[in-house]
Amino acid sequence: MDSERLKKFTRLLIRHALELIRYILVVVPNHTETSDILQEFSVSLWHKFGNYDSDRDFVPWALGFVRIEIQRFLRRSAHHTPLTERAAPLLLEEQRNVATDLDRRKFHLQKCMNQLSDRQKQMVDGYYRMEYSVSELSQRTAQTVESIYKSLQRIRGSLHDCIESRMRTAK
Repeated sequence: MDSERLKKFTRLLIRHALELIRYILVVVPNHTETSDILQEFSVSLWHKFGNYDSDRDFVPWALGFVRIEIQRFLRRSAHHTPLTERAAPLLLEEQRNVATDLDRRKFHLQKCMNQLSDRQKQMVDGYYRMEYSVSELSQRTAQTVESIYKSLQRIRGSLHDCIESRMRTAK
């Protein structure tokens, strides 16, 4: 067994586990069953990992295997209904659409972030990436807590408007 390949696989799986679990939960809302599907999926994904092209995005590639495991689960499951069987592809398609929309929003967010001033970028970075509290930001920037709240609110509004505008023009 190639230990570097195993490390890469493990890192990718852990990094994207929540996204994959959410995808499963769309069709199978029972957490125990979701866990079973995730385990089966992980084993089959590991067997196919040698075919993974690291130039491709991991999540769409992995989701193909998740869909297969969900379908296997639904066929084996004694308690699923025909409605679930018919609804599953529709729910999965809707999940793909939502994921695509989120990817587009993330892309536009990066572009909109580039339009912020350095001070605004530092504030956003401190609050969201570094997870500083408003009090900590207040101390670090020598601004009042109220000023920090207002600034963050204005920045969020500005980013929201920018993203929405870019989403409309990109269609």
